[in-house]
Amino acid sequence: MEVLASAQIQRLIVTEKPIDTAQYKHPRNSKTSTRVAVTRKLLEKMPHSDTFAWNKLIQTHIANAHFDNALSTYHQMLLRGVRPDRHTLPRILSASRLSVDLPLGKQLHGHALKLGCSDDRYVVAALIELYGRLHSVDAAKGLFDKSPVKDSVSWTMLARLYIMEGKPGMALHVFDGMVESGAQIDPVALATAAGACGMLKSVIDGKKVHRVAKERGLEFDVLVSNTLLKMYMDCGCVDDAWSVFDQMPSKDVISWTGMIHANVKRGGFNEGLKLFRQMIADGAKPDSLSVSSVLPACARMSASKQGKEIHGYLIRNGIRMNLTVLNALMDMYVKSGFIESASKIFAGLKDKDVVSWTVMILGYSLHGQGQLGVNLFRQMEDSSIQIDEFTYAAVLRACVAALMVEEGKFYFNCIKTPAVAHSVLLVTLLSRYGLFDDAKNFIADKKIEGDAEVLRALLDGCRIHQQSKLGKRVIEQLCDLEPLNADNYVLLSNWYAHYAKWDMVEGLRGTIIDMGLKTKKAYTWMELRNKVHVFGTGDVSHPRSQGIYWELQGLMQKMEDEGHRRDSDFSFHDVDEERECIPIGHSEMLAISFGLISTQAGSTIRVTKNLRVCRNCHDSAKIISQMVGREIILKDPNCFHHFKDGYCSCGDFW
Repeated sequence: MEVLASAQIQRLIVTEKPIDTAQYKHPRNSKTSTRVAVTRKLLEKMPHSDTFAWNKLIQTHIANAHFDNALSTYHQMLLRGVRPDRHTLPRILSASRLSVDLPLGKQLHGHALKLGCSDDRYVVAALIELYGRLHSVDAAKGLFDKSPVKDSVSWTMLARLYIMEGKPGMALHVFDGMVESGAQIDPVALATAAGACGMLKSVIDGKKVHRVAKERGLEFDVLVSNTLLKMYMDCGCVDDAWSVFDQMPSKDVISWTGMIHANVKRGGFNEGLKLFRQMIADGAKPDSLSVSSVLPACARMSASKQGKEIHGYLIRNGIRMNLTVLNALMDMYVKSGFIESASKIFAGLKDKDVVSWTVMILGYSLHGQGQLGVNLFRQMEDSSIQIDEFTYAAVLRACVAALMVEEGKFYFNCIKTPAVAHSVLLVTLLSRYGLFDDAKNFIADKKIEGDAEVLRALLDGCRIHQQSKLGKRVIEQLCDLEPLNADNYVLLSNWYAHYAKWDMVEGLRGTIIDMGLKTKKAYTWMELRNKVHVFGTGDVSHPRSQGIYWELQGLMQKMEDEGHRRDSDFSFHDVDEERECIPIGHSEMLAISFGLISTQAGSTIRVTKNLRVCRNCHDSAKIISQMVGREIILKDPNCFHHFKDGYCSCGDFW
């Protein structure tokens, strides 16, 4: 019998039992001689006719990722005259594949032919996978076509190889051939086909696969149901996904996690949280993926309580919190307004990846602590972590928050291929600092004058520094670029209103109506005792409206008595209803007042607004925080405003 002549096998050693791969990463370990001696004794005692024992030893090596040792054991088999069987060859073919050794795999293919095992279903499947992964799918397809044995294992393996090569259409073609051939369809084949449909986002093909599953009585196999559920979600067929999920007689953690992830991803935060609670109630124990899937649903001010409850659940039940979960927890705390909690988790991390650093740098910038964000980035530069485009975007945001112009320019120039989003951040930084000539020159150099987000970044600086003429030109450019965006006409209308050009205001209002455009409505909400209270502009529908307005009127009167003047400039504001409403009727002021009369003295008030806060409300919130001796945290689409002792964390640049 031919023995393997591979130089790779000749240098290997064999161990007598599974070894911790973290300790023995290379066969030439200090304990090698002892293990080899023991192994030789073990192999000498092993019966020559007992292939089961040899196969078990090979499988043990593969399970421990000791592929070289598995190949060496096979070599010893041949040297001792032990005949490999149809169970040996699939294992050793897997070892050669995992060792990325195609020449060796071809030698083993020759062995299979000589031993008469080349037509065995498992050997064929192992060979198809070997050639498909180390050579090409075409080579695997050629082997498949020539094989007299075509069962569910080989059909499915070929389909999976096409999926791995990014050819889901070919995978479906293979599945169709499998069905037509009359081969037995098993759950793995159906799951593979459903996955291909999800990649193609083809619900028509997906329903065909679903129909085959029904016909074969496999629709409610957990693996099949889980992949059908994911396929429907990938295709945007939410109702079909819910139908599959509701009909499942038994659900595992993958079923629950898939449904939670899909709902949260599409913005169904409440549905995701409800599913997570049902999952626990049904006795399914969440894993790290379940938790990291549901936590984004809590990354909101109004859901911070649920996020804390989930964190507590993890601690109480001893669920392992890997880095993915810890990163998700940090992100949740950052976006729900608890930057200190996120910072504590970050400080306690033994190992940090690029996501950990990015989440924290971005978190500091969102909460007006840009200097801390930049300092953290400098620490990251000293580590071995590879900085990506998202991290550069985060540090640029930190530079914007701290108005660190030179640092922002430097970090922008470090990006190999800046995206438009990076350019937007640099324009924001330059314009907020008042460097309008630099900003305009940069825009011209990069040829990004036609990007609406770039123009809005420039408009930010115009609003802060009262650059009226430049601001008007920018707004007009936005109207030309986005003629169907009502916000642009509102900006222009508010500009004309500031200069009392009421005929132009009325003309723009008519334009909005004639074009059938809808302007945004401002809303602010606050969570109190498990209920979310929502306020609109001039809202009087809340049961406590009388007390809310009474509190506000008292505070406003006190401000006037102390000589504070209202800022009535709405020239660059994008909400027309707020310009026409009395200041105390703005949604954020109503929510803050509700918080003042509904919570204990000294406690922090947390509110969220869907649109940018106006100048007058921003100034009022600062003064109120000093008057009542309480911190007020207001989140708008751009950042968190921490109002405390008469100051705001944004430094009045927002």
